Amino acid sequence: MTVALYLLHEYEAAVETAKQVIRSYPDYPPIYRWLAAALGQLGRADEAKQALATAAAVAPALLELPDRQRIPRMRQEDYAHLREGVRKAGWQHWRLA
Repeated sequence: MTVALYLLHEYEAAVETAKQVIRSYPDYPPIYRWLAAALGQLGRADEAKQALATAAAVAPALLELPDRQRIPRMRQEDYAHLREGVRKAGWQHWRLA
């Protein structure tokens, strides 16, 4: 649900659903990337940086993988949208176009 809301530009709702997932599954790494991206899109920099820090602590490769390849099964425009949000959150490593 978080991913769908994010891709629909429903960032506040994406943040809320991500937080619900985290309460139930705090060790599920991908949710922190989507949370950070949604917070980045909303301009909530401090919260976004905390989500990125948690993502890096839980699963560092989760943030590094997109440097090497687009996330499988993701449309190019959705990947670009995710990259934009993560960059706004403070992550600067994603280099692929």
